[in-house]
Amino acid sequence: MLHPPHWTAWLVPLLYLLGAAAAALRRRALWPALAWASGGALAGALAGDISRLVPGLAFGLHNGPAAAVMTLITFLGWVIARYSRGNLAGEAGERRFVCALLLTLAGVSTVVAARNFAVLVLAWAASSAALHPLLTHYRERSAARIVARKKFLASRLADGCLLGAALLLYRRWHTLGLTALARLIAAHGAAGADAQWAALLLAAAVLLKSAQLPLHGWLVQVMEAPTSVSALMHAGVVNLGGYVLIRLAPLIGASLPAQGLLVIVGSTTAALAGLTLMTCPTRKTRLAWSTCSQMGLMAAECGLGLYGLALLHLLGHALYKAHAFLCSGEAVRESTEVRMRAEPPSRAPYAPLLGLAVAAGVVAVSARLWHTVWHAPTVPWIALLVCTLGVATLLWDGVPNLATRTRNFLAAALAVQLYLLWHLTMNRGLGVPQARPAPLLALYGALCLVALYWAQGHLGRAGSATRHSRLYVWSAAGYFLDEPVTRLVTSRWPWCGVRSAGRHLSPWLAPRERGAA
Repeated sequence: MLHPPHWTAWLVPLLYLLGAAAAALRRRALWPALAWASGGALAGALAGDISRLVPGLAFGLHNGPAAAVMTLITFLGWVIARYSRGNLAGEAGERRFVCALLLTLAGVSTVVAARNFAVLVLAWAASSAALHPLLTHYRERSAARIVARKKFLASRLADGCLLGAALLLYRRWHTLGLTALARLIAAHGAAGADAQWAALLLAAAVLLKSAQLPLHGWLVQVMEAPTSVSALMHAGVVNLGGYVLIRLAPLIGASLPAQGLLVIVGSTTAALAGLTLMTCPTRKTRLAWSTCSQMGLMAAECGLGLYGLALLHLLGHALYKAHAFLCSGEAVRESTEVRMRAEPPSRAPYAPLLGLAVAAGVVAVSARLWHTVWHAPTVPWIALLVCTLGVATLLWDGVPNLATRTRNFLAAALAVQLYLLWHLTMNRGLGVPQARPAPLLALYGALCLVALYWAQGHLGRAGSATRHSRLYVWSAAGYFLDEPVTRLVTSRWPWCGVRSAGRHLSPWLAPRERGAA
């Protein structure tokens, strides 16, 4: 199969840029430009995917993960464009919104299409800068300005880390081409201080961009932006960190400090954010904490070398989270329907343990059969544990109904088979790298996930108990980890509206101010 010319990978970003230019120059072409640019980008990405099936005809992105993520981004862009037209047409600032949306999509798609690390760094910074006007679409809201400022600071720190990594990589190997870097690392390893520091800076940048603890507050507090912006950010922008780690897997895989940073910070964030979302009273806040937790799990998966699982996680989470945010307006109707239903029976105390045992048996037997019958590659034990904990929650249903329990069991078994099929496809067809996880890091990640599973199963039944009340207060406040950042922003930039928005964003700010008054 002939390799595609380099320029074909830039068709999608070019369409977004042309749409932004048309929207900026002609007001009457505002929403048609958004529709044509998003639709054309989706058609181009799908045409590139179809061409991969025809020998000698492939064009666009010949890298499997890049093609999958590009299709995802263009599909989400098309859906969000259609939603935005019905939701924001005629509002003040619609031209700024459309131009910023198209420029953000252009930056994100450039990150996916980039074959040079310098281009990737510049495009990632550009997408973050273009996202800023979307977060402050309602400029009169002081809370939106504070959160946008926190996002700006975290992104600039990440950009500094990426720039340092690029300089170190160039000094070590005198090239920034992603293919050339992968080849050099495979041949010579990542020995040397420059390569190790570059991998560590890259991991730190991804954690900052992915809203990991303790600089996570901007993601869980950005509720003043339009719903379409929340869907874009949670489904298409924050996910970029996982994709970048997959593209630079050889560098991360050759650096134990970078793997340790990803696993420790990612696993801890996944556990703490997973506990916090159990205490959130509003739907959007729960979705935001869910994104924070899922991004931590994705970072930990990359640190453990489970890049195929991370890619599956990226694609599934993006589709789910975009749908959840775009349908968040139905929350009132759904809550009314829930209140009208009969109260479901409480879950049995042994349900989480029994579900875990059944799920472990299904996963172990299925993995053995796939390896024996279809000669599938061996799945790492930590990946099987993640799969087990995930499907075990499907078996918690407390309804004492044989039909319901049978349906849940079949759903769990089907989910396991689909994951094993994905693992086989990743190893044989799409070129996603695999690596053996470090034993101690895998053990730490496993302990965090098991602790989160136990907490969800146990505290879900006894959340109102006296012995859990203090943990509930700390979890509801996000463990106060964002407090220093909020105070820094509101003290350094008082024009953001510290007195009005600070009380809403910081759980400690209001009591202290009331005491001082």
